[in-house]
Amino acid sequence: MSDDLDALRSQTLSALAGAADMQAWDAIRVATLGKSGALTGMLKQLGRMGPDERRARGAALNRLRDELQLAIADRGAAIEAQALDARLSAERVDVTAPVTESPSGLIHPISRTVEEMTAIFGAMGFSVAEGPDIETQWHNFSALNTPDHHPARTEHDTFYLPPSPGSNLPRVLRTQTSGVQVRTMLDREPPIRIIAPGRTYRADHDATHSPMFHQCEGLVIDRGITLGHLKGCLIEFLRVFFDKPSLPVRFRASYFPFTEPSMEVDIGWSRKTGEIGGGSDWLEVLGSGMVHPRVLANCGIDPEVWQGFAFGMGIERLTMLKNGIPDLRSFYESDVRWLRHYGTSPLSPANLAEGI
Repeated sequence: MSDDLDALRSQTLSALAGAADMQAWDAIRVATLGKSGALTGMLKQLGRMGPDERRARGAALNRLRDELQLAIADRGAAIEAQALDARLSAERVDVTAPVTESPSGLIHPISRTVEEMTAIFGAMGFSVAEGPDIETQWHNFSALNTPDHHPARTEHDTFYLPPSPGSNLPRVLRTQTSGVQVRTMLDREPPIRIIAPGRTYRADHDATHSPMFHQCEGLVIDRGITLGHLKGCLIEFLRVFFDKPSLPVRFRASYFPFTEPSMEVDIGWSRKTGEIGGGSDWLEVLGSGMVHPRVLANCGIDPEVWQGFAFGMGIERLTMLKNGIPDLRSFYESDVRWLRHYGTSPLSPANLAEGI
């Protein structure tokens, strides 16, 4: 190997040995193998040489390039491992150490939002209803007037499970808590006034979607129920929840198979600052509508006698808006530091008398 190649090899290996972090390592990599790197420049000069000289020089350069690429990769992996070890050592928790902070834990933001919703709707006369996470297709889709060809029923959107013993019909992880509404209408006589908070499951995963998330649905069945009752209920809830007595709320026509008419509900906010109730922009927060007569009939309720309204909202979504949380995935990362920041004291439960 010629003197200039020996010098480049020695210089690069020496610099790699002295690199203390990834920034220094990357500078060496670029200076050696980058588009304007020393070795790259030598390779570009091969075209000016004669055939015999180019053949010998090219072979030597290729051997050097392979050697330096391997050395650079090994050193980068070593630096990353050292950085990880240092971080793990710095963040290690001594579980045998005595407690120096408050012994009380904190309420997770999701649990806190459920408490607040329960308190607000409870003051309006709603009770809390629950149901299974694994539902039949009838409870989750068919009873709610969702046709077989609806996109929500595809495996791309819904988690299907094997049939229960003695049945040929596959079960699903519920995509909404609407199944609780169906079960309540089947089990109880009207009038009905419930909310159904709980876990739901859909095949989504990004900064604003999770395969498992929480939803709260509401149902009112009574005589003489109108859109006015629906609007009054939801406007009051949103203004109390966000602590904005003058929060702008609007209703937009939409479509859901289980309600008719159906409406999306928007609140006023500022796109620039993210302030709830400020600015001239609108943000969708939930869906709602009058219960479809076919849904009532499917559950054994006479739609000529009883009317109702229903609504549904994502608990994570409202929690993120209220607390300024930018990424839904952080709810489930079990980071105690995050919980210390967004959690609430168990000694201050949601209470309308003291303010949500």
